[in-house]
Amino acid sequence: MEPGHEVGDDVLPDVPELVAELTSRADPRRLRRDVEFLADRPRGRIHAPEAMVRAETHVAEELARAGWRTERQSFDVRWRPGCTDRPGSAAAPLRFRLHRRLTGANLLATLPGPTASGDRPTVLVGAHLDTVEGSPGADDNASGVAALLEIGRLLGGLPRPPAVTLACFDMEELGFIGSRVVARALRRGRRVSGMICLESVGCFATGTGTQALPPGFGAVFPRVAASVRAAGRRGDFTLVVHRRSSDAAAALWRRAARAGEPPLPVVTLRDPRPDGPLGTLAGLVLPPVNHLGRSDHAAFWNARIPAVMLTNTANFRNPRYHRPTDTPDTLDYDRLTTVAVATAVTAVCWSP
Repeated sequence: MEPGHEVGDDVLPDVPELVAELTSRADPRRLRRDVEFLADRPRGRIHAPEAMVRAETHVAEELARAGWRTERQSFDVRWRPGCTDRPGSAAAPLRFRLHRRLTGANLLATLPGPTASGDRPTVLVGAHLDTVEGSPGADDNASGVAALLEIGRLLGGLPRPPAVTLACFDMEELGFIGSRVVARALRRGRRVSGMICLESVGCFATGTGTQALPPGFGAVFPRVAASVRAAGRRGDFTLVVHRRSSDAAAALWRRAARAGEPPLPVVTLRDPRPDGPLGTLAGLVLPPVNHLGRSDHAAFWNARIPAVMLTNTANFRNPRYHRPTDTPDTLDYDRLTTVAVATAVTAVCWSP
């Protein structure tokens, strides 16, 4: 890496050159091995607790090999609104639950060194580790965790540790419980300048008509709907969901993904709602926008922390969503590698 690219200086890296460098070190085979290890069984604190411990151990060991220090942060919460982790549509009203008590744990990892652990605000990259009951969750969300581990390997190899924190969230399928705990804790502790959420990022489909749109989506987001239709409704892109506060991250990710190998088509979609609790309430007026908050980034939006979600749109593309057939052989590991590289570059270069 050239001197001007040394992360931690005031000079930010050159995006195409950093993409090329990280691409040369990324390995789709590693991502596949991680997905195959994680997605050989369902994982959940309630329905499959032993599998969750096994998955946590794998994540911590892989990050330790890459030079990261991982802390397991337990939590015990009561009377939290959320949903059931039984299979079904994420938007189904019957999935709502008021959880009397939940006990779980998140994993947070940082690189040792003054740049990573000092006063400089951190960018947090996160993915949820759990699945719904009965699904091995290769796409949802072993793909996101595998990308997170590859990001750890790539950033751990930089000459200076970047101000990046990696997080594996618990209980996303119960209503973003773990990420809500992390978002609140980080607001009281180290400054978080932005958050990147990896949610179901491994399924790509190049055939015509493989991408669906939510009901009413075209009326609320006509430009994006028109571009998807003009491309033959092919599910070959990554969707970057952002808000005004995270415009820069969305633009960075698009630039990095297009410079990847293979390059990825990218669709960016700005959620029109403001950060904070008011944004959640606004979803009651425009139901189609609620689909834009269906993962852990929503907890950071509610905490007024700029955030983006990267996704293949889950059930609007993947027919195996929340099913036993969500298995490792259905993912595209070359494109998933580009997702990991583009996310690593964005985490390093994003300065909200």
